[in-house]
Amino acid sequence: MKKRFLIILAFAVSFYSCSTTQQTASDDKATEQYEQEAAPDSVNFETMLEPPKGWHHWDQETTRFRGISSDRAYYELLADKSPQKTITVAVIDGGVDTDHEDLDDVMWTNEDEVPNNGKDDDGNGYVDDVHGWNFIGGADGENVNHDTFELTRLYRKLKAKYGQMKSSSLTAEERDEYLYYREIKSDYEDKIRELSQQYKNIQSIEQSKAEAEKILNKHFSDSSYSYKDLQNLQPTSQDLNFAKNVMLYVMENDIDSTLIADQKKQIYEFAKYGYNPDFNPRGIVGDDYEDKSERYYGNNDVAGPDPSHGTHVAGIIGAERDNGIGVNGVAINVRIMAIRAVPNGDERDKDVANAIRYAVDNGADIINMSFGKSYSPYKEIVDKAVAHANKNNVLMVHGAGNSAQNTDTTANYPTDKYSSAISDSAATLWLSVGATSWKPNQEFVANFSNYGNQTVDLFAPGVDIFSTMPDNEYKFQEGTSMASPVVAGTAALIMAYYPELTTNQVRQIILENTTQYPNQQVIVPSEGNPQEAQQAAFAELSVSDGVVNVYKALRAAEQTSKR
Repeated sequence: MKKRFLIILAFAVSFYSCSTTQQTASDDKATEQYEQEAAPDSVNFETMLEPPKGWHHWDQETTRFRGISSDRAYYELLADKSPQKTITVAVIDGGVDTDHEDLDDVMWTNEDEVPNNGKDDDGNGYVDDVHGWNFIGGADGENVNHDTFELTRLYRKLKAKYGQMKSSSLTAEERDEYLYYREIKSDYEDKIRELSQQYKNIQSIEQSKAEAEKILNKHFSDSSYSYKDLQNLQPTSQDLNFAKNVMLYVMENDIDSTLIADQKKQIYEFAKYGYNPDFNPRGIVGDDYEDKSERYYGNNDVAGPDPSHGTHVAGIIGAERDNGIGVNGVAINVRIMAIRAVPNGDERDKDVANAIRYAVDNGADIINMSFGKSYSPYKEIVDKAVAHANKNNVLMVHGAGNSAQNTDTTANYPTDKYSSAISDSAATLWLSVGATSWKPNQEFVANFSNYGNQTVDLFAPGVDIFSTMPDNEYKFQEGTSMASPVVAGTAALIMAYYPELTTNQVRQIILENTTQYPNQQVIVPSEGNPQEAQQAAFAELSVSDGVVNVYKALRAAEQTSKR
């Protein structure tokens, strides 16, 4: 799973025969207020390109949007109640804008630390950690922004040892590692080829879009034609048919010059940083990276150079509700502890382990982890940190990943399963979250989301989620990175109103009170051609068979608390 990467568009399609979906602009009449939400008969999902802001808070019975019923819960269940406890949620991510207008009053503050006095007042080993800590920054204030992917780091390390070595000269002990190097080398080379093909695909759509615009501008005599105009167009030539299909595809996928430029920039950065074996920014941090037991390094800059992703995640969890600006978070009475450990690239196991430990040791009740990767060479140190959190009754919520893979068979790290060197068991206070969309049909599951009947615990809204961005901005984003904080916020809300419940009880309440869709067939996410995608029952894609439901979970929490 990539943290803030755009989903690479699958542009390798034949526009002469590309299928289209009947969609137009979203319903402008929908509002964010619960009492004014769109009535069921006023919503036409077939004509929507984009959902209303805040749809993930809505209730299906009232609006037909398959949200989490959190607005309904606040109006019907919590109106006459007061939260009993303030809950701390650690956001391990790429950074959080602590000054955001919708987050500044919900940031966790270390009351035992005197801000900016250059001293470790509370003796926890971290100087001036007022709102959290940054494990990918240096003592001099410099920060890691880009980093390599774990695959690249493994390839670089193993190539240095085995790149020029012949298999005939290997000892029996070296042979297994050599074979692993060959596997890593093959995977790395596949990624480089894939990157090249993605760039060609982007060039293809850019060229096709430009050509289609010329044809359509000539046909309509100007460029003011609408999506509906294109739908009604009856092509009289192959060129016009090509142009119609291209532009319908472009409009349906919100492809514009900005998106194309962003995609090109992303691939450039992948090549320059992520897949570049010669790039290594770790010297900025100043730690002894080979010493995996080292814990006290970094700085207190919890925003870092790019806090976009973490700020969006934090807003989903706990943006100030009903303050007349911005968005509403899922939970109230929550404090966001910002822990920076995720660069533009793959996070490192050492930093993840230390981030988890910092969260636990400084009072977090919940840890949100909207990150992940395909390789974890030092999994044991992460597992020990996970076990530490589990022992201290901290709930860990993790985005299942954006690789459109079955995690029952393809690992996405970190996981709740401990390595055999530590234990044969798994963390019990863990929730892995897949992403759903606002569409009620076969596209209900996000096309990028990982899934797994044994490894993904539940789903939550993760497509077109409107939330906070740096500098008092707001934006739609998507990913299991957005679904995970929806669940973390749900857990925080339950804990705030029912602090007498154990962490395990809260976890079970969430899992046992999801919204079920037993008759829903969905397109199973796949990295292959969408036209060849398989379908399955939604209930087959997760342990709980459902989507998180705040209303149902709070009712169950009330009943459980009275027993």
